[in-house]
Amino acid sequence: MTFHSMWAELLPIGRSSASGGYRRFAWTGADTDCRAWFRQQAESRGLTCELDRNGNQWAWLGDPAEGDAVVTGSHLDSVPDGGAFDGPLGIVSSFAALDELRARGVRFTKPLAIVNFGDEEGARFGLACVGSRLAAGQLTVEQAHRLTDADGITLPQAMERAGYDPTAIGPDPERLGRIGAFVELHVEQGRALDLSGDQVGIASAIWPHGRWRFDFRGEANHAGTTRLVDRHDPMLPYAETVLAARREARLAGAVATFGKIAVEPNGVNAIPSLVRGWLDSRAADQATLDTVVGGVEKAAREYAEAQGVELDVIRESFTPVVEFEHALRDELARILGKERDAALNVPVLGTGAGHDAGILSGTVPTAMLFVRNPTGVSHSPAEYAAEDDCVAGVTALADVLEGLACR
Repeated sequence: MTFHSMWAELLPIGRSSASGGYRRFAWTGADTDCRAWFRQQAESRGLTCELDRNGNQWAWLGDPAEGDAVVTGSHLDSVPDGGAFDGPLGIVSSFAALDELRARGVRFTKPLAIVNFGDEEGARFGLACVGSRLAAGQLTVEQAHRLTDADGITLPQAMERAGYDPTAIGPDPERLGRIGAFVELHVEQGRALDLSGDQVGIASAIWPHGRWRFDFRGEANHAGTTRLVDRHDPMLPYAETVLAARREARLAGAVATFGKIAVEPNGVNAIPSLVRGWLDSRAADQATLDTVVGGVEKAAREYAEAQGVELDVIRESFTPVVEFEHALRDELARILGKERDAALNVPVLGTGAGHDAGILSGTVPTAMLFVRNPTGVSHSPAEYAAEDDCVAGVTALADVLEGLACR
């Protein structure tokens, strides 16, 4: 099966007819369909399918017990109304790269696996990279059991309803110990490659990033009868904090976004009692990120006090800067550079987006390949990568896997 036919099969799953975007949330029907597609692709190639204790899917060529395995893959879930390429491009490219290597007639000297990590985007339970975090021990069983979706359904309940056993979730050091290298291919979520004119690049590092919840607590009241001077309206300091986040990020050369909000009681004619907003902020280094978030929180507290509103700020998740292993990164550059007769001639770039590869980097050697995104748009139905760039990504991934697993 070609890249194009695989892509066409996967494309309709979880797609909203209203927005054109994807709603492939963890442990839902769309997620189940994506997992069935992954299993079918693996079995059609004679790969051995495994489901690990955290619901991540593994498709093995060779015996994983031999160790020093080369693993590739990504994820199939999406953000709300996300694009088609974020995650799935890496999965489809992995199967296509294996097909290309078999067509080349190469001999594998190491076990090879393709992995689909569960709940990478965190769209349902509010925490990104749940599957890889659990495997790497960066999310405890107790913390995982406390994760709930908007309907109050816990992560274990969601897994059980989808037909999986949640009692086994937790760290998986034995499985990760089998991996000698993990390489994740991903659509670039920016325009660096488009600006440089390159189809494929190598990741250098992932910026430190996190999510902070701002709870502004005021006093519910009638929107039509309460004098302005008598109000304790939490929407006002929240709105000013949104502007403060933009200001602090611009001054620091970073990014900060309030992209999610919950309001209580959420009535058109009612002054809110609670406005809860989630801040996502990322920067090239830890000091800059601390400056941005600290500045946003300071401004929020001043605005809240001025309106007689209480404020709680809770850090819900955080990932420090991830420097991908230099030796593996340089090996990818050497492999791909050989094809150009110019070693280390492949663009190396940082990213502000988090990935499973970043989570695993503290446990196993990891690296990433990026495929050009001509608009830089991601987490949107407009996300796009040209067909010839996708094919170039498959070839690059095949070259890398051959260099790592066929020596």
